[in-house]
This record gives sequence, structure tokens and C-alpha cells, in this order.
Amino acid sequence: MNSEQSDVTQLLNVQTLENALDYLAKVIEWRMDYHFGSNESVKAPMPHLPDEWLSAETPLNSFIRKHKLDTAEQLTLLMAIAPHLQPDFFDRLITANLPQAGDYPQIGGWRGKAHRGFLPTGETVLFMLGGDRFAERLRLQQMFSEEHPFARDRVIYLDSPAEGEPMMSGKLVMLQDYVELFTQGSFSRPHFSINFPAQRITTEMEWEDLVLNTQTLQQIHELEAWITHSRTILYDWNMKKKLKLGYRALFYGPPGTGKTLTASLLGKYTGKDVYKIDISMVVSKFIGETEKNLANLFARAESKDWILFFDEADALFGKRTNVRDAHDKYANQEVSYLLQRIENYDGLVILSSNLKSNIDEAFIRRFQSIIQFPIPNVKERSQLWQMAFPSQIKLAESVDLPKLSAAYELTGSDILNIVQHCCLQALQRGDAVIHHEDILDAIKRELNKAGKIM
Repeated sequence: MNSEQSDVTQLLNVQTLENALDYLAKVIEWRMDYHFGSNESVKAPMPHLPDEWLSAETPLNSFIRKHKLDTAEQLTLLMAIAPHLQPDFFDRLITANLPQAGDYPQIGGWRGKAHRGFLPTGETVLFMLGGDRFAERLRLQQMFSEEHPFARDRVIYLDSPAEGEPMMSGKLVMLQDYVELFTQGSFSRPHFSINFPAQRITTEMEWEDLVLNTQTLQQIHELEAWITHSRTILYDWNMKKKLKLGYRALFYGPPGTGKTLTASLLGKYTGKDVYKIDISMVVSKFIGETEKNLANLFARAESKDWILFFDEADALFGKRTNVRDAHDKYANQEVSYLLQRIENYDGLVILSSNLKSNIDEAFIRRFQSIIQFPIPNVKERSQLWQMAFPSQIKLAESVDLPKLSAAYELTGSDILNIVQHCCLQALQRGDAVIHHEDILDAIKRELNKAGKIM
């Protein structure tokens, strides 16, 4: 899209949002007058939704058409986004139409820590759209059920209220991704943070750079086939009723054997973003925070078809703890919660572990694929050595790669670290030649790191 087309698109988006807020303002003014107005004899109907405001090709309109949202659903969507566009939107309309200053609990609402304006809650939605009509208020609550597109696509939701308080007193929240989509026209990739404990991983390597045995490669390409063709099987071939959504795979093997690289390559060759989850940040020392962190992570991932890669998953999926105290009880609850979210995720989830035996047997049964990444054999190590050196480097005649391959049981990651060290040594000398002694010294360093003796 060139800059001129982009400007036109943004102008259409601005006009759509302005028209949408104008309509929402009329509805709020109508409700306030209907409920608090002094003229009891005349009660006008709710303002009609203008047909033409949905005609422009904008992200907001496309979402409404795709999900066939009715008037109440469209207005709820607008109430969630309004404070992001006009901070004083609700204050201006509500204050101007109240008979006098005071507390009106039927309107709901709350005020944030940094944001000083009125922010809507579920009660605000019920009041503005349902007023005092009991049956209508009950019907409107269905918008916040798990089956509704709002929850299914994690667009808007009610934040959990304090224990014992009415569900509809929860804050009306629009996921930041959709605020960006509806206002800027696209999703932005989230940044690693305490609230989003995952980082996008990429690679410049190709499938040819991944050296694995034939059986492991075959299983990996079966995963690639699922990513490519799953929608055809589930929807075009109508297998959705028979098969569970999503796919769960376990990668296990020693560090450095290609588990993370494989996840990155699967994303690269299928056009999917891959996010590596930091287990240490997910498992919070504060009881209950783990569930909150995970909910935020899956909320961002759902409907975007990300590949989720849980590295060192033993921390969450190891042998379950016998309940000795409250902390153990909550730890097991949090693992159960994660397992539920993983099972309900409709994309690919990969768990990585050093040892298959570290994973609880109850979890093992949940995986469609269990793929071993063994230490490379002699032939594979020879191939890794041959591929690892840059073309600008010359190997001295004393270097015998087949002999090194047979003598030292190293992983692909080990070999790359060794080659990097040797290249730096050669550059320091200024001769761009790697000698047998350079490689032996680097191997010794690498083995010492792992606590092994050469």
C-alpha cells in the first residue's frame, strides 16, 4: 500500500470512528433523558443505527460484518473503545444529563489510577442498553459468555470484580490488540514484559541447516503439514465435531539439539509468529499471579494463530506436588489452569523438556506428537562440523573433522559455540586460519561449561 492509499484508508477509519462515537453519544443522551428526564408522557425510542456508517472498508466495520453483530453488540464494542478515543466521553455525556450531582449506582463505572475519566463497567452496558427492563438486562449479559465472539476472540471482556461483588460490576476491557486494530488498522507485536512473559523468536537458518535423524525430521514435517492444512481438515472436511481444535507437541532431548530452532523454522515456513514463553516469569512467586499472567498471554495469542513454545516446561509440567500446604495447592491449581488453556488453544503449542521422564504421565497423554531430539550421531556431527565454518575461514591441514566427529559427543549448539570461539581466536591472530589446537581448546572450554571432562 502506497502512502496515498494509506492516507485515504486512515481518513476512512477516522470518519468511521467519529460517526460511531456520534451515534453512541446519541444513545447515551437518549438513555439518560429516558431514565432521568422530567417528561414522563413522551418516551422516544432508541436512536436508529445509521445503515451507511458500516459501508466504509475499515477494521471496525469489517469486524462487525464478519461477526454479524447486532445493535446492542455494536454499542457495547463502542463503549469499550470510546475512552481510548475521547478520555472525557462518558463524563461529558453523563454529567450533562444528570438531574443533580450524586451517586447513581445503576450507571456503574469506575475511575482508573492514571486515567481520571469515567470508565464503563458491565453495569454501564446494562443501563445504557437495557435500562430497568429486567428481561433485557438478562439477555444483554449473554454478550459476556464464553461462547460469544467477544470472549472467543478475546476482543472485550469483563475484568473479574472483587470476591462477592456482582459479575457485571467488572470493568469493561477491550484487549489492547483490538484497540490498535480499530484505531491504527493493524495489530502490533507485543513486547516482552512482566505482563506478557513471551518473546517472538525468529531464525535466518533454513531446513537444510537443521541436522536431525530421519525419524525426527519426518515427525517435524508432520507438524508442518498440520499447520498448513488443519483448517481444511477441520472446516472444509467438517472434522471439527470429531477432532479437538489445536495441536499439542512435546519436544524432548538434551540442550542444544535443535528444539528451539525447529520451532522457529516451523513458524518461518508456515508464516506464523512463534512466541517463546519464559516459564520463570509465568510461575509467579505470588499465589494467583500465574493464572493472571497466563490469561493475558493466551488472550493475546488466541485468534492470531501464533505458535506457542514453552521452553524448559519441566518447571510447570513436572511431577505434580503432593499437597502439603496452601502454596502446593495453588501450584497444582495453576498447572491445571495452564493445561486447560493449552488444551483449548486452537493453534500449535510446543512444550520443550530435556527429559521425557520429567513430564508428568497425565500430561504426556495430552500430546498428539512426542518428538525426541537425540544427541547427533557421528555422521550427523560430521555434517554439523562441515556446515559450521564460514567460507572466509581456512582450516589448517592438521584439522581432521571426521576424527573430531567420532571422538567428541557434541550437540549442534556446542559445535557452533566452538566454531565461534575458534573464529575469534583466528581473527585475533590476524591469519583467518583455524588450527587443530584451536578446536581442541574450544572443545575443552565447551565441555567444562557442561561440567564434563575432556
